[in-house]
Amino acid sequence: MTVLLIFALAILIAAIVPGPDFAMVVRNTVLSGRASGMWTAVGIGLGVSVWVVATSFGLAALLAASAFAFSAVKLAGAVYLVYLGIRSIRVAVKERRAPAAALDLGRAMSRWAAFRSGLLCNLLNPKAVVLFTALMPQFIAGDGAGSALVFELAAVGMSVCAGWYLLLAGLIGFMRSLLDRPRVRAWLNGVTGAVMVAFGLRVAAN
Repeated sequence: MTVLLIFALAILIAAIVPGPDFAMVVRNTVLSGRASGMWTAVGIGLGVSVWVVATSFGLAALLAASAFAFSAVKLAGAVYLVYLGIRSIRVAVKERRAPAAALDLGRAMSRWAAFRSGLLCNLLNPKAVVLFTALMPQFIAGDGAGSALVFELAAVGMSVCAGWYLLLAGLIGFMRSLLDRPRVRAWLNGVTGAVMVAFGLRVAAN
């Protein structure tokens, strides 16, 4: 139980630090509402559980050891973030130019699309490889760990990370009446898009 609590705290600290996952939840919630943000959070949480299992069984360490594989993940993640960032900026420009009455503020991203965006954002983040490769050995003995412990850690990681981003999506959704104002939406979409592009370029450069 102590191990699980310490692991939960470590995952929470990592999740709180703003990064691509944070920007993705904000983006999807602003664009399509609280439900989309929450499904994005679930996707991110599943991504965390995948990293926990992969690291525990050596897959992430193998990926980190392969310069080509690591570079491929890094490039894919960078392209994905830049692509989504540019889309958000284009939406911001469109909303800024269009009359308020012409804006479709009720459009919604599908659950699958929101879930998939969160999952891919997490799985294509090369920093996750580094984070979990360094973190997991602190909780798993050097001679290996039973599957039960691995899946317990995966469940804790998913619950904590998804819980944090569900809270974030709920908070942003609570302010939806303010965010539905055309100028506010345009500003938030533009800023979020620029942040995602910056994250993507930073990932590609590092």
